[in-house]
Amino acid sequence: MASPVPPFTRETAVQKVRLAEDGWNSRTPEKVALAYTPDSRWRNRAEFVNGRADIVAFLTRKWAKEQEYRLIKELWAFTGDRIAVRFAYEWRDDSGNWFRSYGNENWEFDDAGEMHHRYACINDLPIKESERKFHWPLGRRPDDHPGLSDLGL
Repeated sequence: MASPVPPFTRETAVQKVRLAEDGWNSRTPEKVALAYTPDSRWRNRAEFVNGRADIVAFLTRKWAKEQEYRLIKELWAFTGDRIAVRFAYEWRDDSGNWFRSYGNENWEFDDAGEMHHRYACINDLPIKESERKFHWPLGRRPDDHPGLSDLGL
């Protein structure tokens, strides 16, 4: 599927969100970075990331810390060149402690459909392993796996 470009419709915004989720679930920093402009600017929690090289470095650190990472994104709102999403992901640290991280992201795209601004607010909730809801094999979430709303998240 070709990556949708602005102006977004509901259908293309949903596609863009799923493509982003699939990319992040690959946990391949170099692949994920290609969805962003070479000069993309991020705010992720309290960290500021500028450009693809910084994105690769950031994601490499992130996925070294956040093991068994599984993410679900859901469209919240959209306009011509902007998309807002909410998301949750589950992960464990190197001591075996599990977390569910919740957040919201605001995205802005260029005419080619690459993201040039990303603003993310994220909160981490410690959970017991028995409270996990994301159990698919590492990688892309299966199409028949429930989304955030279906899971009550």
